[in-house]
Amino acid sequence: MGRERKSHAPPPGRQPVLEACSPTIIKNIHSIVALAMEEHADGQQPKIGIIGMGDMGKMYARRLLAGGWTSIYACDLPEKFEVLTEEFKDTSLTILSSGHLVSRLCDFVLYSVEAAFMDKVVAEFGPSTKLGAIVSGQTSVKAPEKEAFEKHLPQDVHIISMHSLHGPTVSPEGQPMILIQHRAPDSKLRLVEEIFACFKSSYVYMTYEEHDLVTANTQAVTHAAFLSMGTAWHSAASYPWESGRYVGGIEIVKINIALRIYANKWHVYAGLAILNPSARLQINQYATSTTELFKLMIEGNEPELRRRILAAKQTVFPESASSTLERAPILLSDKILDQFSLGPQPAAGSSPRNSHLSLLAMVDCWHVLGIRPFQHLDLAATPVFRMWIGVAEYLFRDQNRLDDALNSALNDTAHRSDDTEFVIAARGWSQCVDFGSWESYRRRFERTREFFAPRFDEATKVGGEMIKTISASSTPSTYAASSSTSSLPPRPPPKD
Repeated sequence: MGRERKSHAPPPGRQPVLEACSPTIIKNIHSIVALAMEEHADGQQPKIGIIGMGDMGKMYARRLLAGGWTSIYACDLPEKFEVLTEEFKDTSLTILSSGHLVSRLCDFVLYSVEAAFMDKVVAEFGPSTKLGAIVSGQTSVKAPEKEAFEKHLPQDVHIISMHSLHGPTVSPEGQPMILIQHRAPDSKLRLVEEIFACFKSSYVYMTYEEHDLVTANTQAVTHAAFLSMGTAWHSAASYPWESGRYVGGIEIVKINIALRIYANKWHVYAGLAILNPSARLQINQYATSTTELFKLMIEGNEPELRRRILAAKQTVFPESASSTLERAPILLSDKILDQFSLGPQPAAGSSPRNSHLSLLAMVDCWHVLGIRPFQHLDLAATPVFRMWIGVAEYLFRDQNRLDDALNSALNDTAHRSDDTEFVIAARGWSQCVDFGSWESYRRRFERTREFFAPRFDEATKVGGEMIKTISASSTPSTYAASSSTSSLPPRPPPKD
């Protein structure tokens, strides 16, 4: 113990989370795992517990094992006990038969369960939590998690929630990891930082409320757009890379991200959409923007369509030099993107025109709701959101490319049937979320998932390479905060 440590706790007087993406809010923690192991009170590693060994639970377990943590205990449903025991038999991770055992034994307990089941699981195992332990959850929507923890956990345990803003197949290195110091002193926050230092993620400190607003802004509409694309292509009974209309540049990104989303579990997206009130509002507005822009297209109302799109462009991608710090574009050239095509690569300059209704509606939705997506880009952007804002920027920052899209929307009927299917799909997903129907969400998702399933392996591999390429081409940026975000709750002072 006799070594002085540098504190990694957020400093006093922290700004609201959206006011800046400064190093005092986002910090890369690189090599403190060995120190954490050395400094635990009794000279031994803290016991780490994971309740829920789905895709994300396993990802956390394997990363922690690779980082040198050896006292790890986990559990899942009773019927999965033998399978998990066999899977991890050659590691130092111990599979236990019950969440009661994990809770009673461990100094840090992570609930990695679906948001819809959080209350039920915490109600069952929470009361068994070890005195003085830290309890965390990594659900994508925090309001139900906060309620479950406050309702069912003993008062003598600490609460520090978290959320890795990426899927189980994406490397956590450099990706945002949100930490929520809800009911714990700074010393416990430092321990959590140390446990997850081996992920090499960027820590972002928020409240539960800030988390749900930011994740809604960065994920809800993004997911809705790609779910709608997939449903539209499924309804048209067409693999987009085989039709000849979806080749090159932006189209390649759309296809790869849509398939990447459908290759995941449906509940990953359902929880965020249905349980987060901000997400529900935004998904509804996206469907509204899609419908209203489509009506202008088929009416041939060019003045109003251009007015609306250019107003959205000025809000989301302002041209004023004072609006943003100098920053390189997120995406690269068509030549670079074409290498990630799932179908034949297009000849140079041969990509057919497209209305890009999904992108026009996205930027219009951000404009109507007053969302400034670049404020979230370095703060809490998922890889998918980074790519999606990248393709939007790619379209809107090039006036010739944007003019081509608007001209195609008004005058080219080749994509009109696909745009019709997209509008129907967007409204369908919005209604499903608005009704709060988990079963409808699951059925819509899985039907389209089955349609694209034969290409998931290839799409996941290609999409992963595309993420790496786009991430490598991005440079950090900071957009000035607007007054619309200044009402977020201030961050609490240090609790030690």
